[in-house]
Amino acid sequence: MDLLKRGVAALERISPEPQRTDFFSSDIFLWRGDGYLEPIKQSNGLDLLLLHGIDRARDTLYDNTRIFADGLPANHALLWGARGCGKSSLVKAVHRKINENEPGSLALVELLSDDIESLPELYDLLRDTDRRYIIFCDDLAFDDGDKTYKALKSVLDGGVRGSPSNILLYVTSNRRHLLSRDMIENEKSTALHAGEATEEKVSLSDRFGLWLGIHSIDQSAYLEIVEKYADYFNLKIAREELRKEALDWVSQRGSRSGRVAWQFIRSFAGQHGTAIPE
Repeated sequence: MDLLKRGVAALERISPEPQRTDFFSSDIFLWRGDGYLEPIKQSNGLDLLLLHGIDRARDTLYDNTRIFADGLPANHALLWGARGCGKSSLVKAVHRKINENEPGSLALVELLSDDIESLPELYDLLRDTDRRYIIFCDDLAFDDGDKTYKALKSVLDGGVRGSPSNILLYVTSNRRHLLSRDMIENEKSTALHAGEATEEKVSLSDRFGLWLGIHSIDQSAYLEIVEKYADYFNLKIAREELRKEALDWVSQRGSRSGRVAWQFIRSFAGQHGTAIPE
């Protein structure tokens, strides 16, 4: 028996202590699916004023988030549309603006799409704390044969414990219904009641109270975004020269988006010796 006790004591000494989360140590956390929230000290959220061409989505998401931060009911949000159009930037910028107005009022927890199956565990960790959270999952989509979407469905439905009042889920995707067309069609072709199977899958996106579509922009909107960036960062250049260089840049990329405008302005600022945020 003494030998057994000594063995247990030795195992306890070499086993690492479980990491404990200080939920107020930061306003931004990263969840890796291992039961621990990693505090992130520096935000890469843009100023909300810099997001142009997505005014309706910007104002709607900000209002929803502000209401939630004030302790009132609000909706989960699905932001969908083409890549690079500002979906993830919008979520981060809204969070930054809320905490500028009310410091520490809202935490942003990033959940990697590969860890979506651990979402119920994250909910359980956060639900009984004295803080309000936006769980943010960027670029989420489910392909044929992927059953992890059921974890998302379960937390949106609330389960037997109900939905916690201190958590909202914001998801971005390039798919309106989160699921690939092949995935939906495969279920439809193999199900006994095809219509019901398809409806169940499509209804995953219906569980988000807010649907915000963010789409590609035209040339006028692209140039407006570039000019707003130049004004904000006080870049000294004639408008015609700025527009010409911005159009040359986009012709090399083959597409126009808020991301392309941001990449251009970073390149332009660097070439002219001006530092701007990452």
